[in-house]
Amino acid sequence: MSNERSRETPPSRRAVLRTAAGLAASALLPRGLTAMTTAAPPATGRARRDGPRIVVIGAGAFGGWTALSLLRRGAQVTLVDAWGAGHSRASSGDDTRVIRAIYGGNATYTDMVLRAWAGWHAAEERWGRRVFRQTGALWMFEGDDTAAATSAPLLAARDVEVERMDAGEVARRWPQIRADGIRTAWYEPGAGYLLARLACERVREEFIAMGGTWRLATATPGPIRGGRMAGVVLAEDGNATRLEADAYVFACGPWLGTLFPEAIGTGVLPTRQDVVYFGLPAGDTRYDDGRFPVWINTGARLMYGIPGNERRGFKVADDTAGSPVNPTTLDRRISPAALQLARATVARRFPGLVGAPVAETRVCQYEMSPTGDFLMDRHPEAENAWLLGGGSGHGYKMGPAIGEDLTAQLLDARPVPEAFTYRAFAAARARLTSTSTRRHS
Repeated sequence: MSNERSRETPPSRRAVLRTAAGLAASALLPRGLTAMTTAAPPATGRARRDGPRIVVIGAGAFGGWTALSLLRRGAQVTLVDAWGAGHSRASSGDDTRVIRAIYGGNATYTDMVLRAWAGWHAAEERWGRRVFRQTGALWMFEGDDTAAATSAPLLAARDVEVERMDAGEVARRWPQIRADGIRTAWYEPGAGYLLARLACERVREEFIAMGGTWRLATATPGPIRGGRMAGVVLAEDGNATRLEADAYVFACGPWLGTLFPEAIGTGVLPTRQDVVYFGLPAGDTRYDDGRFPVWINTGARLMYGIPGNERRGFKVADDTAGSPVNPTTLDRRISPAALQLARATVARRFPGLVGAPVAETRVCQYEMSPTGDFLMDRHPEAENAWLLGGGSGHGYKMGPAIGEDLTAQLLDARPVPEAFTYRAFAAARARLTSTSTRRHS
């Protein structure tokens, strides 16, 4: 749920896998975004009776936006989720997610996030409700700032503003920050955060209003015969029914490996991520989202946070991939070590919040792919089933763009970007497994 894994700092999945081996408004948009339009055919706004029948399993950021995009292109879509959109076990749950454009010089992700940004803005206009808060995003580098420096030319070419500053400028602009140890900083004024749980529900509501079919149920993939999947089995209120369609999209987040143990397995690995909300002083607005940015501090660990928002408090989280978990049965009480780390981060960077009480905590998860890249491709043995996942802690913001891209793959036969293919995923998983096996032999 913290969901801010930065592609420029790839997760240490070898260490995680070694542990797992022992387990069975347009003015608010950054400049340049208005040019980032999609090439998809115009949306019809409602399913057609002759449209293809598609079942999407998972109503998080990936599945919800995909179901909505398919429906807007005229497909007959059924959206299924076991606990509901943005529920507390989902990687798309919790209240907030960062949206930023610095992506370590990766043009594929840079363009994707800009398209997603435009999609979020368009959705706000349709919904009549803001889900994006423009606070700016401040990257504070204690060491190497290559991740931002290599992004700057890409952003400049796309007319997206980003500025470099030193520690002194950080302290002048945000006196709430202790700038000791900051080597360089980069600021994205157009960035901010999204209201995650609320947006998941808004997507579901729009989907239903447009004629989509919503089912609260668990889904199990049917058998694969002759290169095609033969339906899914839905369990609702203790009753099992079979649902058949022309195509199936499995956007099941941390459950993807459980549903497909051979094709996915631990290649998409759920990891524990603890989040702390510190209570702000009464009557003090210096740490609210109107006066303070989203922040990312890169040092021995990558820590990030979101200013006081939605009356929850000052969010602090560790971006390091945690221990493997079962997302269904995980006891979601924060660990003492995670709380100690959050307090140490506050003491080091935000001295005015030292001693602040813990207002709330969350135990969320990432679903890590071997490289941190997304997976959005057909099942290797079923031409009518798509596997969509590997959000790896940075996927939530991409929801609108991912929905459009999967729709274009399914309806228009658009090629899958190589980094997102099952082929690339399987190769990376094999390399990771091989390395882990050799180290244990």
